[in-house]
Parts: sequence; C-alpha cells; structure tokens
Amino acid sequence: MIKFNKNSIVIPVLIIAVITSSFMFKTYEGDEYSIYFDDHLIQGKKEFLSETVIQKGESNRPNVIVILADDLGQTDISLYGNKFISTPNIDRIGQEGVTFSNGYISSPVCSPSRAGLLTGRYQNRFGHELQPNHRYLRNMLEYFVFKMMPRFKPLTPVKSKRVPSSADRMRQGLAPSEITLAEFLKKYDYSTALIGKWHLGSADFAKPCARGFDYQYGFYEAFTLYEDPSAKDIVNMPITKEYMDYHQWRQAAGRTGNCAILRNCCEEQEELKYLTDALTDEAIQFVDNNKDQPFFLYLPYNAPHAPLQAQKKYFDQFTHIKDPVKRVYAAMIKNLDDEIGRLLNKLDSLQLAENTIVVFLSDNGGAGSNGTTDNYPYRGGKFTNFEGGLKVPFMIRYPAMFSGGKKYHEPVISLDIFSTIAAILDVSLPDDRVYDGVNLIPYITGGTKEVPHKDLFWRSDFNKAVLSDRWKLIINEFDNTVLLYDLSSDISEKNNVAGKYPEKVQELSGKIDRWEKEMIKPLWPRVVNYVHEDKLGKHVFAI
Repeated sequence: MIKFNKNSIVIPVLIIAVITSSFMFKTYEGDEYSIYFDDHLIQGKKEFLSETVIQKGESNRPNVIVILADDLGQTDISLYGNKFISTPNIDRIGQEGVTFSNGYISSPVCSPSRAGLLTGRYQNRFGHELQPNHRYLRNMLEYFVFKMMPRFKPLTPVKSKRVPSSADRMRQGLAPSEITLAEFLKKYDYSTALIGKWHLGSADFAKPCARGFDYQYGFYEAFTLYEDPSAKDIVNMPITKEYMDYHQWRQAAGRTGNCAILRNCCEEQEELKYLTDALTDEAIQFVDNNKDQPFFLYLPYNAPHAPLQAQKKYFDQFTHIKDPVKRVYAAMIKNLDDEIGRLLNKLDSLQLAENTIVVFLSDNGGAGSNGTTDNYPYRGGKFTNFEGGLKVPFMIRYPAMFSGGKKYHEPVISLDIFSTIAAILDVSLPDDRVYDGVNLIPYITGGTKEVPHKDLFWRSDFNKAVLSDRWKLIINEFDNTVLLYDLSSDISEKNNVAGKYPEKVQELSGKIDRWEKEMIKPLWPRVVNYVHEDKLGKHVFAI
C-alpha cells in the first residue's frame, strides 16, 4: 500500500492551481488610465509666467529656503518633546521663529504630499493623489505570491484587471499644468535650486530642470543609498522581515536608474560622501554663489527615510537606545540636525539670516511600520489618516518680519507655504486656479483672531478625512468604517464617537462630499494597500 505525505500532494496541487488561475486573471493595458492634463491651466500658466512685472534689484526681496525631512515624525525632534534625541539646530528654527503645534501635510505619503507642498494646492485638484508606480501586477500568480508571503505584510496587493499602459506609467508625475514654487519665484528673478529628493516624476515635463529649478543635485526616486554599504564608517540596518525595506535596499544598490545621483537632471555623479552631508555641501555652495541676489533653495533631504544607514560616529552617540533599528534612526536624525546647523551657520556668516525665510517640515508622519518610531502620543503613522500620519514638525523663521519664540496652535497645512511666501513678496497668485493655502503672517503676528482654516481635507482613493474645529472624521470605504474623534480630549484617537454624534458625522461627511466635487479622480491607480493594525483595530489605507 502506497502512503502519501499530505504536504507532498498539497504543495504541487497548489502550484498547479495558481499557475492555472494565472491564465484566468491577467492584467490588460487600456485607455482607462490614459493621462490627460488640463490644457486651460497649461495655457494660463504660460501666460502668467510670461508676464514681466518686476525688474532685478527693484526691491529687497527675501531669500527663501524650504527644508523638507523625509518620514520624520513630529515627536522625533526635541522641540516637540523627544527625550532621546537632541535636535538643537532644527529646534532653533522654531525658537527663532514660530512653531506650529498643529502643522499638517496634505497627504500621509511622499509624492502626493510633495505635489501639494510645491504647488500650494490640494494635489487632488490635479490628480496626483497616489504614489506614482512604474510596475503593476501582471497576473494571478504574482498577486497570489504577494498576497500570501508573510514578508510582504503590512502591504497587500491590489487586484486590477486594467492597468496604465507603459507610456502612461512613464507620464506619472507632477502635472505640467501646475505652477511650482520655483517657477513662481523665477518670475520674480529668483535664482532657484533643488538639492535632494524629487519624487515627482522623471518624464521630461516633470523633471525639476523643467519645473523652474536653475540648478539640481540629487535623485528622482523615493529613496537611494546614503553611502556605499561596504564603507567602514557606516552602520547598515536592513529590516529583513519587511519586504518594503528589502525592495529599497535592492533597488537602490549601485544608485542606478532613478536612484542615481544627478546634477542638472542629466549628469550622473559618483557621490562618495554620506548623502546627508553631501546635500548640505551643495546647499551651502548654492547659497554662497547666490548671496548677492534673491534665491530660492528647496532642500528635501531623504533622511531619515529607509534604507537605514548611519555614520558610525553618530551611531556611537546613542548607546542608551537598545533597539538597533531605533538607534540607527536616531543617529540619522542627529546627523540631519547637525547638517541643518551647518546651513544655518552659513546664513549667519554671510549676514543673510535676517532677510531669509526658512521653513522646516516633514513630508509625512514617521514610518512606524518599519519599527523606527511610534509617533506617540499620536495614533498611526505614514500611509494613515490618523494624526501620526498627517501631523508633522512645522516651523518658520523670518526675523525681518516677526520675532522668535512664537507658538501657534491652530491647524495649518503645508499648502500655506506657497501663499505665505507670495504675500511676503506682496505679489498676486494666478487667478485662473484655486489656491488652498492661506497667508499665515496675520495669524502669526496677531493681526487677526480668525483661524487660518475652518476645514482641512484629505483623500487617498477610498480613504477620506476632514478636520473641522476639534472634530476629525475619517471615512474608509474599503473597510466600510466611519471614525469620529474629538481631538480636544482625544489626541490619540482612541475613542470613536461616531455612534454618539450621528449629526456631526452627517455634517462632516457632507463637507467631504462638497469638497470632493471640486477635485478630479486620481490620474493613476494604486498598486498596494497598507494594512494598519493596532490594539484599537485594523484598517486598510490606499497608497
């Protein structure tokens, strides 16, 4: 009598079933996601930027520096209460300017957030709602492998039969209809530079050199290596249990493709210095070269985004942190703080600090899913519409206009930066499009007692949220859940009071509905969802 091992039968049968099913489910490229841009706004942009309204040297215009950290949680720096990492240089921006305790970003994920920041408009207005993707699942076999492998969690794949064509995938990027802050300031004879991470597309129309930047140094992708992993002074911390981290290490290896370091969007560079330090070198050189004329420096560091690599001299400062992942993360933040200090000191030495607007914020909340941080006391992190994903460190320094040491507690959003800079320059924004940001100066200086925003909105596909006064409503159409929180007494979003206040749910959901009517649908679909699970429940978020 022949005996069969149960596993010896199940595994081959399972493989055959998956291969067979792969022929039943394949993705097809179609025109459903063909990318079209707003011709009316493209023409309006062209006309606005072509108008000459100011001559060089006509006024003492301020310099502008926007420093953007990557995946840095609000409570990861000491000014916002971190007890393990001292960040005196980042803190200095807020201490010598204004610190926003309720500073929000327009999306809890990198690329859409940056699109909103650089345009001053909800990125949902022009379809940049989800992360750009160059790769989609092709059949059931790929879907099944992704779905079942524990290593892929907390990500889960999206099964779509229709996906963008190869040509349209390459067109995923910042819409040419949109006016970037760099394009806007060039109109007023600013010298402009992008130094760091772009992550807004690599199509010709989306490259930074086509979007108002005179000078570029950095990379296009969401991540790259900080330094050669074999360098003796580097501590590498791959998170082997997480696929996303594995993917980042693998794709960034060798710094090729969109992970390559480029100068002026075409010259590939072999950068041997630790990248955070190298970006600061470039920033200081740009400031030095343009000290006698108004300049705009957009400095989006990739720190402390994965892959986690720290210089040993910083790693050795955190022996009190026992978790090796958190220790490398802390070292990267400390390194970032020192480099920002170098830049601030350069402004001082050139006597430029008084007339330079310095903005510091992060592109989204801390990436708690990889174990680097927990965003306490806020719930959730990057990818989520909980406070931990949307609330970021946010500060502005401008000594020529307002004194330091101010703290502002009403909600503000990254979209306000564009409008505030335009107001300081005393120039008008284009009138052919809606700007969602406001000029923050009257609120900072006490010129008005009103609040900057009655409502703030977020949407990532099936995830929607609104913040209105003390109330925050989160609607998740994937989970069919409705969450209502009173943030005045529940900043950790522990108590869902939707059942207790149905009239408030109806009021706020109506606000979301009316806001959505002004938005357009996403220009490209998502590839994966993120599953956030904690003691309070399990929720799926679109990326």
